Amino acid sequence: MRRAAALGFVTGVVYFTGTLYWITRVMAVYGNLQTWVALLVNAALILYLSLFPAVFAAIVARLIARFGSIALLGAPIVWVATELGRTYLLTGFPWVLLGYSQATVLPIAQLASVTGVYGVSMLVALVSATLAMIAAQGPREGDRHGPPGGGRYDLQGPAEAGHSLRLVPAAVAIALVLLVAVWGSRRVAASAWTRDGDAIRVGLVQGNVDQGIKWDPTRATTIFQEHVNRTREAIGRGASLVLWPESSTPFLFEEEPVGAELLRRLARQARATLLFGSDQIEWSTVNHQRVPAKYFNAAYLIRPDGSTAGTYRKMHLVPFGEYVPLQRLLFFAAPLTEQVGTFTPGMRPELLPVDGHPVSVAICYEVVYPALVRQFVQAGSELLTTITNDAWFGATAAPYQHFEQASMRAIEEGRYLVRAANTGISGIVDPYGRVIEKTEIFQPAVLVGEVRFLRTSTFYARHGDVVAYLSLGITVGLLIVPRRRVQ
Repeated sequence: MRRAAALGFVTGVVYFTGTLYWITRVMAVYGNLQTWVALLVNAALILYLSLFPAVFAAIVARLIARFGSIALLGAPIVWVATELGRTYLLTGFPWVLLGYSQATVLPIAQLASVTGVYGVSMLVALVSATLAMIAAQGPREGDRHGPPGGGRYDLQGPAEAGHSLRLVPAAVAIALVLLVAVWGSRRVAASAWTRDGDAIRVGLVQGNVDQGIKWDPTRATTIFQEHVNRTREAIGRGASLVLWPESSTPFLFEEEPVGAELLRRLARQARATLLFGSDQIEWSTVNHQRVPAKYFNAAYLIRPDGSTAGTYRKMHLVPFGEYVPLQRLLFFAAPLTEQVGTFTPGMRPELLPVDGHPVSVAICYEVVYPALVRQFVQAGSELLTTITNDAWFGATAAPYQHFEQASMRAIEEGRYLVRAANTGISGIVDPYGRVIEKTEIFQPAVLVGEVRFLRTSTFYARHGDVVAYLSLGITVGLLIVPRRRVQ
């Protein structure tokens, strides 16, 4: 088990270094950390996340020791159990779960409408586990005494199935993949939900504002006016709901009456609904003086009559971006939040009304939390929106990872998803994960398209992460089952 855990840990280091390398740049360029400190903080995150593949490998090794190589068929279940743990432990960081590898393989990705992304992870892991099982059941004669460098394979448990049965798991796995692919293809081809519900034209404003000048007071008027001009363009192309990205106003909406009135006037003149991101302050009184008590990353909705329809406060904050977890221990990372202060998470999944239809907003990395987006839909959301500022990421893999993870939420919930990103990728995704429109990164853009308010629901929307929690329960059960006796 120790050797398995070590190999799992190394695998995790490779996996997360390759997918999260961009965090170092974010912290060094925008967090005012020295490069070596940024590397240290990112390394700490990578090492923590690598514990989950290590636990997975150790558990699988234990199961193989108990049940023989047939236990490899349980590896997908164990993998999903550890992904669930990664989603929730220490506030969670469910970035790039295995199932997202299929986000653009739409026939396979449709499985998420039943099982969520965790079920897709399980299917991918099953294919690999089946290949591993075939290899494990038929080692070369010279390998039976163990692998090079010490240790033991120990996979040929007593009473193993004969040679003729070795391909049965492969046949079952192939049949399952084909079944999902055929069903998924037919589901996408039918596209029934693209003809349901009330239609609305949505406009997405991608301002492409460099993070280095975003809060420069000398640029505020220009940045704001460019967003207004692009909004007028979107409305001129028929949009009645226009989205701006996360923290898109170069001022605090509730603290700047002049800028706020300009937005309200724009909505009234165009008879359009505006959804945009802006930080919010909750004030308190100390010694008869008004002082800021809490900061929130928020989204506001302005009605066509210019009034504020509602506010949503971001519930899942970005670690090392909007707050520093374990702040006393990681004191050297404090500069990351010194400039903006540590944000406070919102408490409720508030919905915002658009033309009489409830709409949800996921701010930035909230969209990678399947259960949170499901909360919105259970509360009645008929359209998923997400606003983000991916300028932090630069020209790395992160904007593409983020967009594809967001796309999976549309499949899971059976909803259209619209996404406004400051520097891209902005886009519109239908309930089957098809990208109807999208922008390039680091280009100013206005995107307009039709979406529909939907009230139907998927199995996943109704029942949630049943597969993931069953996997956790089965994993625990397998670990406490007594070791089989050798006859």
